[in-house]
Amino acid sequence: MKIKFLGATGTVTGSKYLIEHNGKNVLVDCGLFQGYKNLRLRNWERLPININQIDAILLTHAHIDHSGYIPKFIKEGFKGKIFSTPGTRDLCKILLPDCGYLQEEEARYANKRGFSKHRPALPLFTAEEAKRSLEYFRPVNYRTKFDLGSGLSFEFRNAGHILGAASVILSDGSRSVTFSGDLGRENDPILYSPDAPVETDYLVMESTYGNRRHPISKPAEDLCDIINESFKRRGVIIIPAFAVGRAQTVLYYISELLKEQKIPPMPIYLNSPMATNVTGLYCEHQQDHKLTSDQCHKMCEVATYINSAEESKRLNLKKGPMLIISASGMATGGRVVHHIKAFATDQRNTILFTGFQAGGTRGEKIVHGAETVKIHGQAIPIRAQIKNLNNLSAHADQSELLNWAKKFPKRPQRVFITHGEANSSLELKNLLEVELGWNGSVPDYLDEVEI
Repeated sequence: MKIKFLGATGTVTGSKYLIEHNGKNVLVDCGLFQGYKNLRLRNWERLPININQIDAILLTHAHIDHSGYIPKFIKEGFKGKIFSTPGTRDLCKILLPDCGYLQEEEARYANKRGFSKHRPALPLFTAEEAKRSLEYFRPVNYRTKFDLGSGLSFEFRNAGHILGAASVILSDGSRSVTFSGDLGRENDPILYSPDAPVETDYLVMESTYGNRRHPISKPAEDLCDIINESFKRRGVIIIPAFAVGRAQTVLYYISELLKEQKIPPMPIYLNSPMATNVTGLYCEHQQDHKLTSDQCHKMCEVATYINSAEESKRLNLKKGPMLIISASGMATGGRVVHHIKAFATDQRNTILFTGFQAGGTRGEKIVHGAETVKIHGQAIPIRAQIKNLNNLSAHADQSELLNWAKKFPKRPQRVFITHGEANSSLELKNLLEVELGWNGSVPDYLDEVEI
């Protein structure tokens, strides 16, 4: 059995792992690269593998850095099946077409304004191509062993993180390799904690927060303070939030704060058709989270939903106090970019980030104190208050990653640390070696290992 690392090495994006065994070729995750330009350019390069010989894709979850390359992969010749949990399949029905639509919109805007070097600017794939890719999906429930042929089988285990997220255990009958996927928090207010891992020979483990611990403060209290401070300034709060997971957590906390009368009533808008649709899925997948039916409905009803582009534009003409939740979470695209452009220049306003900002993204630059950011070819001054609630993150932090690793019944023969910035992966590797005596390594892009 061989593993080839086609992404998520030295970065948290572009997750792709190729497993070869007895003539069977399986890809775990098929994500887009995001952030730095040199990474984004990889999305346009042909992968150094024979795509039409890939038999199956095993998808850990629906986030675009894990699923977003699927439509392009199919355009390049993939004809196999895509296996995921039902929750991941339903989220991909929303995320993938939206991703294609956003790329089309950005290409149109770039061509209209003439700020792209490409003539014409083109999308990586279209919304229609993304919709067609959904025909390849085959849902598999958690803890259900599925035979892939050639002696290979896999099983999904709950990973927390977002609705439908899974770790993948792949076995050839004599040895096994576990892919952690993105691991969630131990005490998430909505999602269950990740399943305890089972014995495995090899482990591919994420390290998004491998060198950091989340603040010990309570996110609801921090959010309460930020909202109340902004309300006193009559400011606008812009929350760039990932449409899957983070937006719903923010809505849940706001609904609870309003119920407890800890924040004043104010206009609250969810300006993301994708996040709106995702929020509704929580009521359909009741078995995958902790919320009661009543809590689900209250979470869904706390905000006014903005659907059309015209409604979105009108928000930029309104004054505070007001709160707008909009995607994307790293401010790389989507409607939130227009809101930042409109409101970032006023010091009464607040831009509240809600988790990890990948290197090279607009969100990362703002969080780290950039005085201006480039939006649609313009340099926009950043004068608004900048906040970042890392304790709202859907990712396990260093201590939670270590606690999960400690639950393995037996030490894996080797662990490959991926899905993290270089320092984060290296620190987690060292921690696992010192604390648990594990044999760890941090693979490079395109490394191939026989196990």
